[in-house]
Amino acid sequence: MKFNKILDILYPRRCPVCGDITGGSGRMICPDCLRKLSFVKSPVCKKCGKEIEDESMEFCPDCMRHPRAFEYGIALLNYDETARHSMAQIKYNNKREYLDFYGTALAARYGRTIRRMQADALVPVPVHATRKKTRGFNQAEILARVIGKKLGIPVIPEMLVRNKKTLPQKDLSAAERLKNLSGAFAAGEIPEGIRSVILVDDIYTTGSTIEACARALRASGISRVYFVVICMTGGR
Repeated sequence: MKFNKILDILYPRRCPVCGDITGGSGRMICPDCLRKLSFVKSPVCKKCGKEIEDESMEFCPDCMRHPRAFEYGIALLNYDETARHSMAQIKYNNKREYLDFYGTALAARYGRTIRRMQADALVPVPVHATRKKTRGFNQAEILARVIGKKLGIPVIPEMLVRNKKTLPQKDLSAAERLKNLSGAFAAGEIPEGIRSVILVDDIYTTGSTIEACARALRASGISRVYFVVICMTGGR
């Protein structure tokens, strides 16, 4: 019996949507639950990757109004109730194994796009040290390591640090979110030769977090910043 089969028996994989045992060697999600996920579909904004109604438009209204420090980004899912429940299970109920599915799905669906970014490294969006201590992990770092392993891209968490504990973002407007994050991120150790990076996070809401991280990295000399996330708000 192969080692992976033994692990499946001892620690059966659970579905990131319903939480039940998936069954079947190597299966990461229930087939029925896979159909419940709202995958991002074209047309999308050429900057943030959000679904847009009119395929003749290049950018969503937010990206037309606000200049972005990042080149462009991609998202796997629309942030609906199914995705919201799954993300909450990861962050607040320690279901970090769900990130295996999401990282694998991102690499499978967008591997070619990610490689075209020609990034030198994946950089997970950091959480504050106190939050990481409480939670026990940074979901963005685990996600980045799954993607990095699948696509052969190094993961360098040390490139970005979170030096300010911010207020919860969920009840703030887009402008308030960006102000709340002002000074929250700073460039850390930038290895020699690193010029292009991909930020990795779980959810893109208004883009304030990705924007703040991109600004910090650009200020440190990084020339191109992209991003990859599991969920994107505001889909059709």
